[in-house]
Amino acid sequence: MKSPIKDNPLHNPAESLDREIDKIINDKVNQDLTVLAMLMVLVVWDWWTWFKEVDAHPINMTIAALLIAPIFVYRILKHRRKVTQLRLGRDGEKAVGQYLERLRETSARVFHDIPAKGFNIDHLVIAKSGIYVVETKTYSKSDDGSHRIIFDGSQLTLGNGYKTDKPITQVKAASSWIRELLKETTGKHFSTKPVIVFPGWFIEPTSDAKSSDVWVLNPKGLPTFISNSSEKLDESEVNLIAYHVSRYIRAYRD
Repeated sequence: MKSPIKDNPLHNPAESLDREIDKIINDKVNQDLTVLAMLMVLVVWDWWTWFKEVDAHPINMTIAALLIAPIFVYRILKHRRKVTQLRLGRDGEKAVGQYLERLRETSARVFHDIPAKGFNIDHLVIAKSGIYVVETKTYSKSDDGSHRIIFDGSQLTLGNGYKTDKPITQVKAASSWIRELLKETTGKHFSTKPVIVFPGWFIEPTSDAKSSDVWVLNPKGLPTFISNSSEKLDESEVNLIAYHVSRYIRAYRD
């Protein structure tokens, strides 16, 4: 007997993050918890046999457990922090995916979690106004209520004053990768638009940001930006690009 499904299904938003979270919990956290549980059982057993006046040395096992257990507790706490971060990113990608799904009503094609070697594309929108490579960044807000991000065209400044250009570099690389993939699969050159979205943050672009080829937005505004942009692709080109992207995702193997 074999499965009737020949190709992989298309991905849901944040599917890679869901898999990574499951892997950490099922493979790493559960393994460390098992070791801790075994240590506790051995300690309790030694003390029980000693209490029953059987020849046992519970002090030795207790000391060993006290030396070993903190290592696994630290590892479990570390895994917990990682899972918390991944869940934050996952929820952000799913929220953005829900906003982008509305674009299907305008005949746009929307893909999520496109896999590649060592990274993934969060979202890809193929519309008559162009090809949009969307990177989601879900940052926690500070307790003081500051939730503004300033974009000057080359870097981002968060509400706490932290400056970074890594998301911009990342989305440009992702946009270039999609461009090369389409050139390889369709034989044609298509321009791509890199977009970064920050769920829950207010984006304040400076005058210099207008000359940047990167959009930095709150995801609520992205569908409007895409819908209001002038048309660059005809329907046949949209269908061609969507077909090859879909084919790539379904045939992809880790």
